[in-house]
Amino acid sequence: MYDDLKAFKAEPDEEKALKVWLGFHALIQTQTYCEPLQDALSGLALIEEELLLVLKDPSLPLHNNLSESQIREYVKRRKVSGGTKSEAGRQCRDTFASLKKTCRLYGLSFWDYLTDRLTSSGSFPRLSGLIEKASRILPCGLCSSY
Repeated sequence: MYDDLKAFKAEPDEEKALKVWLGFHALIQTQTYCEPLQDALSGLALIEEELLLVLKDPSLPLHNNLSESQIREYVKRRKVSGGTKSEAGRQCRDTFASLKKTCRLYGLSFWDYLTDRLTSSGSFPRLSGLIEKASRILPCGLCSSY
Protein backbone atom coordinates (compact mmCIF):
# COMPACT_ATOMS: atom_id res chain seq x y z
CA MET A 1 0.00 0.00 0.00
CA TYR A 2 2.91 2.36 0.75
CA ASP A 3 4.25 1.81 -2.76
CA ASP A 4 0.80 2.73 -4.12
CA LEU A 5 0.81 5.89 -2.00
CA LYS A 6 4.27 6.85 -3.29
CA ALA A 7 3.11 6.26 -6.86
CA PHE A 8 0.06 8.44 -6.22
CA LYS A 9 2.22 11.23 -4.76
CA ALA A 10 4.59 11.11 -7.74
CA GLU A 11 1.74 11.36 -10.25
CA PRO A 12 -1.64 12.00 -8.59
CA ASP A 13 -4.68 10.74 -10.46
CA GLU A 14 -8.10 9.30 -9.63
CA GLU A 15 -7.21 5.71 -10.58
CA LYS A 16 -4.21 5.60 -8.22
CA ALA A 17 -6.23 7.28 -5.45
CA LEU A 18 -8.97 4.68 -5.82
CA LYS A 19 -6.40 1.85 -5.68
CA VAL A 20 -5.01 3.23 -2.40
CA TRP A 21 -8.50 3.75 -0.95
CA LEU A 22 -9.62 0.22 -1.91
CA GLY A 23 -6.42 -1.28 -0.50
CA PHE A 24 -6.91 0.58 2.77
CA HIS A 25 -10.51 -0.60 3.07
CA ALA A 26 -9.52 -4.19 2.31
CA LEU A 27 -6.93 -3.93 5.10
CA ILE A 28 -9.22 -2.49 7.77
CA GLN A 29 -12.01 -4.95 6.94
CA THR A 30 -9.71 -7.93 7.45
CA GLN A 31 -10.98 -10.22 10.21
CA THR A 32 -8.38 -11.86 12.44
CA TYR A 33 -8.48 -14.13 15.49
CA CYS A 34 -5.80 -12.05 17.18
CA GLU A 35 -7.56 -9.52 19.41
CA PRO A 36 -4.73 -6.95 19.59
CA LEU A 37 -4.38 -7.00 15.81
CA GLN A 38 -8.13 -6.67 15.34
CA ASP A 39 -8.13 -3.70 17.75
CA ALA A 40 -5.31 -2.08 15.75
CA LEU A 41 -7.24 -2.51 12.50
CA SER A 42 -10.34 -1.02 14.13
CA GLY A 43 -8.22 1.91 15.31
CA LEU A 44 -7.03 2.52 11.75
CA ALA A 45 -10.64 2.65 10.60
CA LEU A 46 -11.33 5.41 13.14
CA ILE A 47 -8.58 7.64 11.76
CA GLU A 48 -9.06 6.78 8.09
CA GLU A 49 -9.64 10.38 7.02
CA GLU A 50 -6.40 11.55 8.64
CA LEU A 51 -4.38 8.63 7.26
CA LEU A 52 -5.65 9.16 3.72
CA LEU A 53 -5.45 12.96 3.76
CA VAL A 54 -2.64 12.77 1.20
CA LEU A 55 -5.25 11.65 -1.35
CA LYS A 56 -6.83 15.11 -1.02
CA ASP A 57 -3.52 16.99 -0.83
CA PRO A 58 -0.59 15.17 -2.48
CA SER A 59 1.87 17.78 -1.19
CA LEU A 60 1.60 16.33 2.34
CA PRO A 61 4.46 14.09 3.52
CA LEU A 62 3.80 10.34 3.75
CA HIS A 63 5.80 9.89 6.93
CA ASN A 64 6.76 11.71 10.10
CA ASN A 65 10.48 10.94 10.03
CA LEU A 66 11.32 14.62 10.57
CA SER A 67 9.17 14.73 13.71
CA GLU A 68 10.64 11.46 14.95
CA SER A 69 14.21 12.65 14.49
CA GLN A 70 13.37 15.86 16.34
CA ILE A 71 12.58 14.00 19.58
CA ARG A 72 15.04 11.09 19.32
CA GLU A 73 17.87 12.85 21.20
CA TYR A 74 15.50 13.93 23.95
CA VAL A 75 14.07 10.40 24.42
CA LYS A 76 17.56 8.86 24.65
CA ARG A 77 18.61 11.42 27.27
CA ARG A 78 15.44 10.81 29.30
CA LYS A 79 16.03 7.04 29.28
CA VAL A 80 19.63 7.39 30.43
CA SER A 81 18.88 9.92 33.18
CA GLY A 82 15.76 8.18 34.45
CA GLY A 83 13.66 11.30 34.09
CA THR A 84 13.15 14.18 36.51
CA LYS A 85 11.99 14.28 40.12
CA SER A 86 9.40 17.04 39.75
CA GLU A 87 7.02 18.61 37.27
CA ALA A 88 9.11 21.80 37.36
CA GLY A 89 12.22 19.76 36.51
CA ARG A 90 10.43 18.10 33.58
CA GLN A 91 9.24 21.45 32.28
CA CYS A 92 12.73 22.96 32.60
CA ARG A 93 14.33 20.00 30.80
CA ASP A 94 11.74 20.12 28.02
CA THR A 95 12.12 23.87 27.55
CA PHE A 96 15.91 23.79 27.35
CA ALA A 97 15.87 20.75 25.05
CA SER A 98 13.43 22.54 22.73
CA LEU A 99 15.48 25.74 22.69
CA LYS A 100 18.70 23.80 22.04
CA LYS A 101 17.14 21.83 19.18
CA THR A 102 15.65 24.99 17.63
CA CYS A 103 19.01 26.77 17.77
CA ARG A 104 20.67 23.75 16.16
CA LEU A 105 18.06 23.64 13.38
CA TYR A 106 18.75 27.27 12.52
CA GLY A 107 22.55 26.84 12.73
CA LEU A 108 22.81 29.05 15.82
CA SER A 109 24.91 28.60 18.94
CA PHE A 110 22.76 27.57 21.90
CA TRP A 111 25.40 28.94 24.27
CA ASP A 112 25.35 32.34 22.51
CA TYR A 113 21.54 32.31 22.66
CA LEU A 114 21.57 31.67 26.42
CA THR A 115 24.28 34.30 27.00
CA ASP A 116 22.29 36.87 25.03
CA ARG A 117 19.11 36.17 26.98
CA LEU A 118 20.86 36.27 30.37
CA THR A 119 22.75 39.51 29.61
CA SER A 120 19.86 41.14 27.69
CA SER A 121 22.32 42.34 25.05
CA GLY A 122 19.79 41.86 22.24
CA SER A 123 22.51 40.91 19.75
CA PHE A 124 21.09 37.45 19.09
CA PRO A 125 18.07 36.99 16.79
CA ARG A 126 14.77 36.13 18.45
CA LEU A 127 13.89 32.50 17.73
CA SER A 128 10.20 33.36 17.34
CA GLY A 129 11.08 35.73 14.49
CA LEU A 130 13.17 33.08 12.73
CA ILE A 131 10.40 30.50 13.05
CA GLU A 132 7.76 32.93 11.79
CA LYS A 133 9.94 33.86 8.82
CA ALA A 134 10.54 30.19 7.95
CA SER A 135 6.82 29.42 8.21
CA ARG A 136 6.08 32.08 5.58
CA ILE A 137 8.72 30.70 3.21
CA LEU A 138 8.14 26.94 3.46
CA PRO A 139 4.88 25.23 2.47
CA CYS A 140 3.20 23.08 5.09
CA GLY A 141 4.94 19.74 5.59
CA LEU A 142 8.18 20.73 3.88
CA CYS A 143 11.54 21.47 5.45
CA SER A 144 14.68 23.17 4.27
CA SER A 145 18.19 22.31 5.42
CA TYR A 146 17.35 23.40 8.93
